[in-house]
Amino acid sequence: MEDKQIIGLFFERSESAISEVQKKYSSYCFSIANNILHEKSESEECLNDTYLAAWNSIPPNNPENLAAFLGKLTRNISLKRFRNHTAKKRGGEETALILDEIDECFTVYDNVENQLMLSELVDILNDFLEELPLSERRVFIRRYWYFETVKDVAAFYGYSESKVKMILKRSRDKLRTTLSKEGYGI
Repeated sequence: MEDKQIIGLFFERSESAISEVQKKYSSYCFSIANNILHEKSESEECLNDTYLAAWNSIPPNNPENLAAFLGKLTRNISLKRFRNHTAKKRGGEETALILDEIDECFTVYDNVENQLMLSELVDILNDFLEELPLSERRVFIRRYWYFETVKDVAAFYGYSESKVKMILKRSRDKLRTTLSKEGYGI
């Protein structure tokens, strides 16, 4: 079933929307959750939470890209669940490591006054990603959006782990420089 048809089912409030999402996107969403949580049962619970969140947010939302919308819901739900557990519990060391790596580049802007700065930061990050060479951008996104291990990223692209680590380090350095030039230095 096409995404527009699935979204139409959500707007009709048809429960078959959830079953169609499960058929088409369960493995995609599960891989995102499991890369963050490293626990099958926790990841499956996140999938159920994702389906509920999609049900509650479509409508009023009408996503242009259903996969990206569901991926973002899954990622946010999984990160929230991860934060509610200790990093050591249930194999979360890899997730904690990834968050630590990227935290080097960002300061948290979570109060109301800083929402405008956060929006600007998102624009800067999007511009930064567009300027990265495609291969570097793909490595960066697989690591920091999908929370894949360095080993998995290397295997996917046929790179050595040291090459992936170097690409990531250089990308983080470029990001740090970009953020500093824009007044977001740490």
